[in-house]
Amino acid sequence: MNGLKTAQRTGGAVRVVRRIGARNRKNGSAARSERYTTKIIKAGALLSDTRTFLSQWDSGQSVRDNLRRFREENIFGKASRSRVEDILAIFRQRYLREEEVTKALVVLVQERFPTAALDRILYFHAAKADPLLHDAVTEILLPRKGQGITDFDVLDLQSELSKWVAEGRTSSQWSEPTTRRVAQGLLSTLRDFGVLQGIVNKQIAPAYLSTEAFAYIIFYLKQHQPSGAKLLDLPDWKLFFLPHEGVERFLFEAHQKGLLEYHAAGTVTRLTFPARTLEEYANVLAKRTH
Repeated sequence: MNGLKTAQRTGGAVRVVRRIGARNRKNGSAARSERYTTKIIKAGALLSDTRTFLSQWDSGQSVRDNLRRFREENIFGKASRSRVEDILAIFRQRYLREEEVTKALVVLVQERFPTAALDRILYFHAAKADPLLHDAVTEILLPRKGQGITDFDVLDLQSELSKWVAEGRTSSQWSEPTTRRVAQGLLSTLRDFGVLQGIVNKQIAPAYLSTEAFAYIIFYLKQHQPSGAKLLDLPDWKLFFLPHEGVERFLFEAHQKGLLEYHAAGTVTRLTFPARTLEEYANVLAKRTH
């Protein structure tokens, strides 16, 4: 028979009424047609610059006008104009491709959403925008973590990247020095985003994702995947090393906090939010953290 599972509040705790029935789980990485580029060499996490960028964003102006103003005012305080252009190009790729994302991130920064939670959201969007960053986590780090291997150095990553170059997964044929620079860029970026830790020798960091950051991410994903049941098995959760059960646990925690409503009966799942748009939901989440 079909199982029933729903989140119920009992004295402030959340419990699962009944959990029976099989789950269908989707294996494998997300299908991606984009070839990898070397942009990560000039990118990095840029978390401080990102917060400056979003805090100075004027939603009443166009993207072009905002970027022109940032160039004129040199809001990042960089000595080189070319470096400013590199940063703006990176931010355009990561945070300006979807207007609703830009507006939501501006709300989170300007409403002083907790920094640690914001950084996880910025990491999510950066990885979604860069196939190399995404796949380095989901196809290299995740399998190693599953094997209990947490130590990681530049030679390990360079070796894996060299295989991708040989398979034709890069936009051009990378030389060994270029592959090493890309590996170094990836390691420092993943360290700054909190996926890795360590200055010289890197280790996979303990997974961290606040309930509020999770709620933002699943709202975003639901806009692109309306099926509540399928949301739990999207490849995107691999970015946070989250299995199906981990996603479900976060859903119950978010339900308990009143950030969303989650119920599931058999194969029927109902997931609703107290907002219609990502920008509105960002306002809800920001207010809940104060």
